[in-house]
Amino acid sequence: MIKWFAAIIGFLFFRLPGALLGFVIGSLIDNMGRPGSGGTLFEDLTRQRVSPADFELNLLTLCSIVIKADGQISQRELDYVRQYFLQTYGKERANAIFRTFNEVNKKREISAYRVCTFLNQRTRYEVRLQLVHFLFGIAQADGAVSQAEIKKLHEIAGYFRINAYDFESIKAMFIKSADNAYKILEIGKTASDDEVKKAYRKMAKKYHPDKVITENEAIKKGAEEKFKQVQKAYEQIQKERGL
Repeated sequence: MIKWFAAIIGFLFFRLPGALLGFVIGSLIDNMGRPGSGGTLFEDLTRQRVSPADFELNLLTLCSIVIKADGQISQRELDYVRQYFLQTYGKERANAIFRTFNEVNKKREISAYRVCTFLNQRTRYEVRLQLVHFLFGIAQADGAVSQAEIKKLHEIAGYFRINAYDFESIKAMFIKSADNAYKILEIGKTASDDEVKKAYRKMAKKYHPDKVITENEAIKKGAEEKFKQVQKAYEQIQKERGL
C-alpha cells in the first residue's frame, strides 16, 4: 500500500505533518487507475451527500426520461416505476414524491445531463452502476428493450461516467445473446479457464452489495440482484466448460 509507505517516509523527514501529507499523496496514487473507484481520493472526500428527497426526485426524473425514450409511454413501464416507489417508500410518501415530480416538470425541461451531473457529485460509482441497472429494468418492463431505450440508457451511462465494459455487462443482464455470460464477466469467449476465474473474482468484488453505500433500500436490492447475475454467469460458463 503506497499510502502507508509514503506516510512513513513523510514522518521520518517531517514528523506528523509529513506523515499526514504522505498518506494523502500515497492514497491519491493508490486510487489512480483503480477500476470502479469512481474518482480520486480528493473527489471522494469532497463529494457531497445527496438528501433522500433529492435522490428520489432525481431518480424519478431519470425513470421518466427512459419511459419516454422510444416516443411511447408504456403502461407496464409506468406500473413498474410506481410499484417500485410504493414498495420502497410506502403509499403516502410515494404519492408525495410523484406530486413533487409533477410540479417540478411543469416548471422546467427535463435534462438527463443536469440530473446525472447533480448525482455524480453526490454518489459513488457503485451506486451509479445500480441506477443504470434499475433503469434497464424499467426499459424491459414491457417485455423488450428497444433500440431507442438502449441509446438513451447509453447516453445516461455516459453522463454517469460509467465505463463501456461496465455498461455492456449490465446490458447483457437484460438483452440475451449467445455470449451473455461472458459479457457479464467482461471477458471474451476465447478467455482461458484461469482468466474466467480471475474475471469472476473481479466482478464479484466490484458488484458485491457491501460496495453500494446508500440508504436507498431498492438500490441495495438491485446490487444483490446484480451480484446474483454475476454468480449465475460464472456458473453457466463452468457448466459449459466442465470446470
